[in-house]
Amino acid sequence: MPRAEKFLPSREERFMSRVRKEENGCWIWTAGLMGNGYGFFAPAHGAYFSAHRWSYMHFRGPIPDGLALDHLCRTRACVNPDHLEPVTLSENQRRGSRPPHTLPRPFCGRGHEMNGDNVGFTQQSRYCRACGRIRGQERSRLRREQRAQDAS
Repeated sequence: MPRAEKFLPSREERFMSRVRKEENGCWIWTAGLMGNGYGFFAPAHGAYFSAHRWSYMHFRGPIPDGLALDHLCRTRACVNPDHLEPVTLSENQRRGSRPPHTLPRPFCGRGHEMNGDNVGFTQQSRYCRACGRIRGQERSRLRREQRAQDAS
């Protein structure tokens, strides 16, 4: 009697066996999670993917170069490709939920509003232009005093 072939589930079947479908449409990853809350999946021996990235690539297609996947549902363990949108990294970070202490402050330390034309930007931060003018005026005043002192 010939030996029965061992049933090997497809990658999609293996993937979906680790998904719990919620009423809100989220597909919650029930297998391993990384420390940051995202799931991971090994579709083949030795290859690991973020579960949400594998889901998007399998069900939707390649992720465009230079783009990251944004969880529209704000649930990191969700792997539903309909809840994922390719966006730029800066857009993904802008949309993301951040702790309150990392959100842009509405006022500077001196109480000036941090909006509109009063906000300047460097590569890493925002600054108050009114405070910048005050600092510039103070530097000019100190230079004048120093010149006057040097001349006497």
